[in-house]
Amino acid sequence: MKTVFSSLKNFKLPAFVALSLMLVELAVELLLPFFLGKMIDNGVLTKDLNNIVTWGSIMIGLAFFSFISGIINSFFASHVSWGFAYDMRDRLFRKVQEFSFANLNKYPTSGLMTRFTNDVRQVQNTIFMGLRIMVKAPLLVLGGVIMAFVVNPRLAVIFVITVPLLIGFLVWVLKKATKMFDRVQRSVDNVNRVMQENLAGMRLIKAFFRRDYEEDRFTTANTRLKTNTRKTFRFVEASMPVLLFIMNVSIIAIIWFGNAQSIAGTAEVGDVVAIVNYAMRVAMAISMFSFIIMAFSRTKASADRLSAVLDEEVDLADQDDAEKQQKVLEGKIEFRNISFTYPTAEEPVLNNISFTVNGGEKLAIIGATGAGKTSLFQLIPRLYDTTKGEVFLDDKPISSFTLDTLRRSIGYVPQSPLLFSGPIIDNIAWGKDNATNEEILQAARDAQIHDTIMELPDQYHTKVGQKGVNLSGGQKQRISIARALIRKPKILMLDDSTSALDLATEARLLEAIEDDVNTMLIITQKISTAMRADRIMLMDNGGILAIGTHDELVQESQLYRKIVESQFGKEHPYVD
Repeated sequence: MKTVFSSLKNFKLPAFVALSLMLVELAVELLLPFFLGKMIDNGVLTKDLNNIVTWGSIMIGLAFFSFISGIINSFFASHVSWGFAYDMRDRLFRKVQEFSFANLNKYPTSGLMTRFTNDVRQVQNTIFMGLRIMVKAPLLVLGGVIMAFVVNPRLAVIFVITVPLLIGFLVWVLKKATKMFDRVQRSVDNVNRVMQENLAGMRLIKAFFRRDYEEDRFTTANTRLKTNTRKTFRFVEASMPVLLFIMNVSIIAIIWFGNAQSIAGTAEVGDVVAIVNYAMRVAMAISMFSFIIMAFSRTKASADRLSAVLDEEVDLADQDDAEKQQKVLEGKIEFRNISFTYPTAEEPVLNNISFTVNGGEKLAIIGATGAGKTSLFQLIPRLYDTTKGEVFLDDKPISSFTLDTLRRSIGYVPQSPLLFSGPIIDNIAWGKDNATNEEILQAARDAQIHDTIMELPDQYHTKVGQKGVNLSGGQKQRISIARALIRKPKILMLDDSTSALDLATEARLLEAIEDDVNTMLIITQKISTAMRADRIMLMDNGGILAIGTHDELVQESQLYRKIVESQFGKEHPYVD
């Protein structure tokens, strides 16, 4: 929690002002019963109108002063809480941007979204209520007990018995409620996850007519959330009658013994009225404790979840010896005895891989699904670090480059293209800071998407739906390629990102970008595409089966020959 609330250090002054004004309200609330007792003893019982007016005027003046303090307190409390929420979301976003893929695998998207929204809002509301009334409640209990002893110590002894009993009970409730609210927050994560998956796959759900199955899945998650929430709130709310019962017994005891002392002449009527007022104020403050317990329990659960993200150790960062001025010049890539295992897996996906791609060379990688092609790609821009071995770039360890330098030198088009909501022009320009219109148009032409864009109603300003829902698979792939090409990268990596293109369009695209990049690696299942590369690497089960030109592999690799036969037929000249 310390990590989360460290954001409050930027709001020390307004928080101090809010707390000071809250203490003013508290002081007035504690003084009013004392002055009321004085007015009764010195004015009402003696029928002295001057004393009644004097004490009454003082009480009205204090009440007005407390009213003004409360208004200003609310302003500063709001400023602190909203400022904290802004800073916390900013810290979370920056932290997540630093995450490696391994870090991201620990937190599902639904869990991160809940933290950005529900958890931040919960802590924000608690900070506001803390500066407004929550801190005042325990101070009111303490101050009420102290003032009761000032007025009449013999009657105030009752508080010594009841208040510690109440505090012990509240501590027990707080500990148990915190665990229960943590379960509630996890249930919220689960509901969000099911909802996100359902909305993202709506077309598939309708195509397979799986509405009933998805409804059952959502009902299960929603029911679990309802059950956990109901149990938690019932437990917390059940504490209220216990608190009020004990305090009401205290008030009855004060009235009983106060009446006896008043008759005996050992206590003034005003003192009894003042202590009853303090008891009622303490009871009112304690009645807020169920709300405070609920708020703090949820806040602790939320703060722990936020701290987990903020304290997450990023396992992939610039090495201490990384040279900031070092640039990628040739784009030569070398894998030396590389093995790689995903953090959550037990078996390696790459086993003792070694190969070299010279600067300016084009390498095609083919292989069955699960052969490790994409995993190999992800090691080059250091989306993951190797488990064993080392990757070299321009004959230097890849870790000697800063992540910024390394990734700005690479144009990476993933297997599943992702477009952002907004105009097409923004999606292409996203690949390079301060991209000019000429660069955007040239990148689109090279990616063979320019003519298609010009046929759209708003051309380059056509809005792209969420994840490119209003575009075809081939259009999304070509826009993603244009986004990579606009960087003029030293290394271009295409992860099966031309699969939705026809052979003619793909051929024009590869021909157009042939001179634009130093080194190109392309994962493909098409032999016709692989043949355009300088060399072809055949992978299977996380290893390299063969590497060479098309003609060499046809002669040397039986598996490669079978792939060629499956695409061209046994009679095709490429097989011979």
